[in-house]
Amino acid sequence: MQIHSVGIDLGKTTFHLVALGAAGKVLARKKFTRKQLLDYTANMQASLIGLEACSGAHFLGRALRKQGHDVRLIAAQFVKPFVKSNKNDFVDAEAIAEAVERKNMRSVPIKTDDQLDLQGIHRVRDRLISRRTAVINQLRAFLLERGMVFCTEASEAQGCHGGHSGECGDRPDTADAEPDRHAVG
Repeated sequence: MQIHSVGIDLGKTTFHLVALGAAGKVLARKKFTRKQLLDYTANMQASLIGLEACSGAHFLGRALRKQGHDVRLIAAQFVKPFVKSNKNDFVDAEAIAEAVERKNMRSVPIKTDDQLDLQGIHRVRDRLISRRTAVINQLRAFLLERGMVFCTEASEAQGCHGGHSGECGDRPDTADAEPDRHAVG
């Protein structure tokens, strides 16, 4: 029988493939490692292959395109309505195969290595900025417990030294401040 569409459920080490015929009948249901999957698809007729857009999908999509397949990445939210029964990897692969057949199904473009690198740099940068802000806020809270008020902006905080600057914050007058409990002697 002629394979009409293929759905592959991606995992870290194992991949589940379901091939459907023209009438939607399951023609193949197999479990592979990455190397076994690429060997199997290299010997398979050129087909429409659907992958869920997740980690590793862009690499595998590019590899399958090099083999001559028509590969489409589909967002998980668009695959979910096609899942028929209890969730498992083969059921997910079958749902992907059915979803990819739809003419109006939206797909995610397969990214190049350069696009993935740039996206990774932006994500790491965003995380660093949010972590930096969280640490600055935590330090400000600790120092506020000691009566020192600091800047609210990270860029302003670089110019504030020890909370003595009048522009960023005020240090309480030492006469009104509580005695230092940690002072020796």
